[in-house]
Amino acid sequence: METKYPNVVSIAGVDPSGGAGVLADIKTISANGAYACGVVTALTAQNTVGVTGVFPIPVEMVKKQIDTLFEDVHIDAVKIGMLFDSELIQTVAEALNRWKPAYIVLDPVMVAKSGDALLKDEAVQALKQYLLPIATVITPNLPEAEVLLDHQYKIDSEEKMRQACVDLWKLKGSSGYVYLKGGHLDQDSEAIDLFYDGVFFKKYSSPRIETKNTHGTGCALSSAMAALLPQCKTVRKAMKKAKKFMDEAIAHSNELSVGHGHGPIKHFFKYWKY
Repeated sequence: METKYPNVVSIAGVDPSGGAGVLADIKTISANGAYACGVVTALTAQNTVGVTGVFPIPVEMVKKQIDTLFEDVHIDAVKIGMLFDSELIQTVAEALNRWKPAYIVLDPVMVAKSGDALLKDEAVQALKQYLLPIATVITPNLPEAEVLLDHQYKIDSEEKMRQACVDLWKLKGSSGYVYLKGGHLDQDSEAIDLFYDGVFFKKYSSPRIETKNTHGTGCALSSAMAALLPQCKTVRKAMKKAKKFMDEAIAHSNELSVGHGHGPIKHFFKYWKY
């Protein structure tokens, strides 16, 4: 019996350490049962400690990568990561509007784990105008959500997270889904994420894991969602499975020894056994 694996593309930058960006996305997509493709938007000089340089790929080359890929490969889902500036954001949005993939997961990457900026300030408005409305799911963390909501309030509690989910959903045009990551919430015992579909909330909570290996967690979660959406009967089911994957990948991250800073999660925990 022939098995159809979904084709999923990551549109993102390259982190040479492999913990974030396209390289991490490809690992995550593969680990979650889909065939991974990649469109490179930027080269970075980066490791587990910080970012020392960013070289954006020319916009026309990004457009050509997308169009050439979609002309040949049926893409079931798209994950969008680092886009860097407004011209690139608009170009990617226009390309996806032409090709109309069934699922688009937008991880609004703004700042690296090291604190280095990965999105120009002027690009935030372009992100809101062009990409939020076409995304199936957006996956901001709390600082990113505050930026998207123009710092109207501090998201410092579960109640404020619920308010932010509603406001982000409205910002999206009252469509699609919001998955708000609460890892920055000041709670010692558990990490809380909230999923909102415009009517109902779903809370995902998990014990906080003592590890410094959290580089690229946002990249991996959004990529897992993109891989799982075409394979699950409901969006909520895909979110649940993606969250479970992340929890286990973080739980096994201390088995890796990569760099001196924030190391990567263990994407292939199901397959790499001692």
